[in-house]
Amino acid sequence: MAFEINGKSIELTATGFLVNQDDWDKSVGEAIAKEEGLALTQDHWDVIEYLRDQYFNHNGELPNNRQILKGMQDIWTGRKVDSKTLYDLFPGNPSKQGGKIAGLPESMRKGGY
Repeated sequence: MAFEINGKSIELTATGFLVNQDDWDKSVGEAIAKEEGLALTQDHWDVIEYLRDQYFNHNGELPNNRQILKGMQDIWTGRKVDSKTLYDLFPGNPSKQGGKIAGLPESMRKGGY
């Protein structure tokens, strides 16, 4: 599976995740989000940047929903952040759908933890 972004062919797995993480940029993230039916806000980008930071700067870690929740509580200080907040942003599962839009490999763990 592939799609065209800015004249470049981007290869995806059968489940819609990037084959090559180096192909990702914000325009690719926006295109994947559009396919997922999401319009990205700054809160979405905060989660996406957190996921990318954890993966690329912490030995390939793919944070689960609990880790994302804790990370966003640190980033969004002074705001109430709970699971509903994350699922409102990424209804398809914050770690999986967020990771897909962030251009990360598909997580094979089950559930939110």
